[in-house]
Amino acid sequence: MATDNGGDFNFRSSGSGGSDTGRRGLPMIQTHKKKPVDTEDVCHDDSATPVKAQTIDELHSLQKKKSAPNTPLKSTAFASSISEEERQRQQLQSISASLASLTRETGPKLVRGDPARKTETPRAHAEHKPSYHKPSFDVSDSELKFTHVLYNLSPAELYEQAIKYEKGSFITSSGALATLSGAKTGRAPRDKRVVRDETTEHELWWGKGAPNIEMDEHTFLINRERAVDYLNSLEKVFVNDQFLNWDPENRIRVRIVSARAYHSLFMHNMCIRPTDEELEEFGTPDFTIYNAGSFPCNRYTHYMTSSTSIDINLARREMVILGTQYAGEMKKGLFGVMHYLMPKRNILSLHSGCNMGKDGDVALFFGLSGTGKTTLSTDHNRYLIGDDEHCWGENGVSNIEGGCYAKCVDLSKEKEPDIWNAIKFGTVLENVVFDEHTREVDYSDKSVTENTRAAYPIEFIPNAKIPCVGPHPKNIILLACDAFGVLPPVSKLNLAQTMYHFISGYTALVAGTEDGVKEPQATFSACFGAAFIMMHPTKYAAMLAEKMQKHGATAWLVNTGWSGGRYGSGNRIKLAYTRKIIDAIHSGSLLKAKYTKTEVFGLEIPTEIEGVPSEILDPINTWSDKNAYKDTLLKLATLFKKNFDGFLTNKIGKDLKLTEEILAAGPVF
Repeated sequence: MATDNGGDFNFRSSGSGGSDTGRRGLPMIQTHKKKPVDTEDVCHDDSATPVKAQTIDELHSLQKKKSAPNTPLKSTAFASSISEEERQRQQLQSISASLASLTRETGPKLVRGDPARKTETPRAHAEHKPSYHKPSFDVSDSELKFTHVLYNLSPAELYEQAIKYEKGSFITSSGALATLSGAKTGRAPRDKRVVRDETTEHELWWGKGAPNIEMDEHTFLINRERAVDYLNSLEKVFVNDQFLNWDPENRIRVRIVSARAYHSLFMHNMCIRPTDEELEEFGTPDFTIYNAGSFPCNRYTHYMTSSTSIDINLARREMVILGTQYAGEMKKGLFGVMHYLMPKRNILSLHSGCNMGKDGDVALFFGLSGTGKTTLSTDHNRYLIGDDEHCWGENGVSNIEGGCYAKCVDLSKEKEPDIWNAIKFGTVLENVVFDEHTREVDYSDKSVTENTRAAYPIEFIPNAKIPCVGPHPKNIILLACDAFGVLPPVSKLNLAQTMYHFISGYTALVAGTEDGVKEPQATFSACFGAAFIMMHPTKYAAMLAEKMQKHGATAWLVNTGWSGGRYGSGNRIKLAYTRKIIDAIHSGSLLKAKYTKTEVFGLEIPTEIEGVPSEILDPINTWSDKNAYKDTLLKLATLFKKNFDGFLTNKIGKDLKLTEEILAAGPVF
C-alpha cells in the first residue's frame, strides 16, 4: 500500500472499463496522489486471500496451531503402529479408570477438550450402538453426562482457564498469575491422615511426636468416593500426568486430577514435565492425587475433626484432598510418599537444598525456616540442583521436583534477585496483594497471609543444572539459627554426631514481643522435616551415615544465629562471615584447619578461617559474662536431651532402641 500525506481520500465511481468496484458493487475507498493514479498507489481491502472459515469458531481455530512433538519418537515403527486417535482413547480410558467409583463397574464418560469450545456435546461413542433397557437402581444422572478432561494443558491455556472461570485470578505486572487459595493459606497437618494397615503398622512412625495420624481403609474409601463423585459431577476436570525424581531409573509417575486451573498450573511447575514422547508411553500412574479441595469432607465421617481432610493410602497409591485449596498440600503430600517409596529402594529422601561447584563437588543444605538454607544454597558461583527435596541413591543425588516453591514475604530484587526475576509468565503467585490498577505486587503486604508463595519451574533460575542430578555429595551442611548464642559458627561432626544432630533438627526462634518476653524458643524437627517423613527418624539417619561413610562425605554444623550473647544481648553472626565459612567448606580448606573441642556438646571447632575473626569461632570468647554463657549452654543442652528422650521409646518395625553410640554423641553434662 502506498500512502502520502499529500494525498486525499475520495470515492471513485465505477466505469465499464475499470475495476474500481468493490464487493457488492460499492465504490472502493482509496487514497491517491494528485498525479495520475498508478495501480501501486491504490489502497483497497481485496488484495489478501479471504480467510477460509465459515464461522467465527472456525476463524478462532485457525489462530491456534497444533503443537508439534518437541522430542523425536524412539522409532518410526512405534509412531506408525498406533494412531493419534487411538492414543487419545487410551489416555481417556486410563483417566476414566482413575476416576472410577469403587461401587460401580466402570469409570465416568470422558471427552477431551474445553466444554466452552464445544459446539455440541457428544451423544455417545461412535462404536456404541443405541440400545434400550430398563433402568436399574445403580444408575444415576452422573452416568448420563460427559466430563470434559483438560489434559496436561500448557501454562498459557491454564492462564485462560483461571482468568475466565476462577475468581481471584489475575495477571500481575511481571506476567505471573496471582491466585487465591481460599480460607486455607497454609498446610493443615492436624487434618492429614495415613491409612494404618497390616503393612504400614510396622513400617511407619506412629505415636507421640510422629507426623502420621492414622485412619482406617474404610474411612479412606468413603472420602475417596466423596472426592471422586464431586470431580465427576463437574463439567470439566484438569489432569496432569508428570514425574517425580530426575533419576530416570527411579522416577515415579504421578497423576493429579483437580478442579482448578490454578492447581494444575502449580503442579505443572512443581513436578517434572514430561516430553510428548514420554506422555505417549506414560501408562498407568504409580500414584494418583484426587484434589477435590473446594468440596468439604463429611464431618460425621469417622476420624474427621474439621471440614478438611488430606488422606494418603500407601497400599492403593492414592491421596485424597477435601476441604482445602492450598496447593502446598499436593507438593508436601507427594514428598511424604517419596519418603516412603524411596527408602524401600535403598534411596535416601531428604528435605534439603542442593548445589554443585564447577568441579562437580556437591553440597546438601539442611535447615528449618529462618536458618538461611535458601540464601546459602543459592550461590552464583555454583549450580543449583534443587531448593527443597532430593534423593541420594546409587547414582548420586537427584532433585525430586521440577520447580521451586519460594516464600515471598518481604521479597526484594536486591536481597533475592533470582527469585524476583523468576516471578514472570508461568509462575503462580499465591495470596499476594497487588495494586488494582498497575497490578504491581506489594510483597510487604500481609493482608491475606504472611505465607505468600511463588511456584515456578526450576529452569527459571539462571544457574539451575538441567537435568537436576549430580554426583555423590562431598559436604553435608546442617544449619541452625541458634538464638541462645552458644553454638559455634561452624563445627565438624563425626558420623555419630551427624546422626544425633540430623535426628534433632534444631533451630531456635525468637519469641514474640507482645507480652515483652524475649526468651528464645528452641524448635526441633526430626530430619529437618518431621512433618513429611513417614518412617522413624533413625531409619533416615542410619541411611545418611551409611552413605556418608561409603562415599566419603563430611558433615558440618553451621550456626547462622547469635554470638556474644543470646537474642537481645548478643549480635547476629554476620552473613559475610557465614559465607566465608561455607566457601571454606566448598573449597576443602576447612578440612585442613586445626581443631579444638568444646565442652558439653563435644564439637570440633576450627581455630582459624580466612576472612573470619578467630575470636568468634569459639563462642565462649565472645561472651563477656562467662558464667551466663555456661548457664545458657547447659540450658540448651537440657533442651536437646529432653527432645531426644522422645525417640528412646520409639521403635522402627521390630528394631530395638537407638544405639548407645548415637546417644553418646549428644551433650554430656
